Amino acid sequence: MSETPRSRETGGDTSTGLPQRRTGHAFAHTPHRSDSRSPQTPRGVRQPGPAGRPGTIPPVPGRPATLLLAALCGLLFSLATWQVLVSGPLLAPDRALSRALVRTVPDSVTERLSDLGNIPVAVPVLALAMAYAAWRGRRRAALAAGLAMALVPALVVPLKLWTARPGPLEPWAAGYYPSGHTATAFVAYAGAALLVRPYTRRPWPAAAALVLTGATAAGLVLRGWHWPLDVLASLLLCTPLLLVVRRMATAGPDGGRQGRWI
Repeated sequence: MSETPRSRETGGDTSTGLPQRRTGHAFAHTPHRSDSRSPQTPRGVRQPGPAGRPGTIPPVPGRPATLLLAALCGLLFSLATWQVLVSGPLLAPDRALSRALVRTVPDSVTERLSDLGNIPVAVPVLALAMAYAAWRGRRRAALAAGLAMALVPALVVPLKLWTARPGPLEPWAAGYYPSGHTATAFVAYAGAALLVRPYTRRPWPAAAALVLTGATAAGLVLRGWHWPLDVLASLLLCTPLLLVVRRMATAGPDGGRQGRWI
């Protein structure tokens, strides 16, 4: 009988003929790193859960810093309000700064800047941003911005009546603390910037909000319609409101996964 290729391959094999485990292929696609770091996959960067199971979402950063900023603004606003109520020593440098600044710029310029805080000017900007955010699926963020604007008169008007602070050029009048125009401009322009920010990679929304709010505040002080402390108090009062809007604006579209605080 002639020898076949199969008989030549098995003729000298004295093993039992069981299939041998082949290495080098079954684990060829398992990622290994020589520096002991986790593989660059979404599962590799997740932290283990309480039972050591993979897939736990990492903790969300930024929340303590946000709460601390809101608390600091509330504390400073309370301090400024207390000084206004008791005519404390903080009002002396406030009056001196106002006397040095009032009417240093022509009224025709400062009045135009102050008008940026008027409701018919500022609120439509926020309304357009709210409509756009709602159309893009961020209805909760748009609602938060609208509620923040609605809270501006609800907070500012009682404070004006309570403090009854006279104005720089009208000492016989009262109700200048805090500045309603500054609060309106800050919430409207900054709120609009927060709503538009997720859809642009450029910093122009925040820059525009900063310029418009600063121009409003400068116009009010330079024209003599508000003390510098009135303007600063409005910024402190409205910052926590905008932090809530920021939280909702960075949370992602409605029904989506909640985003990170930044």
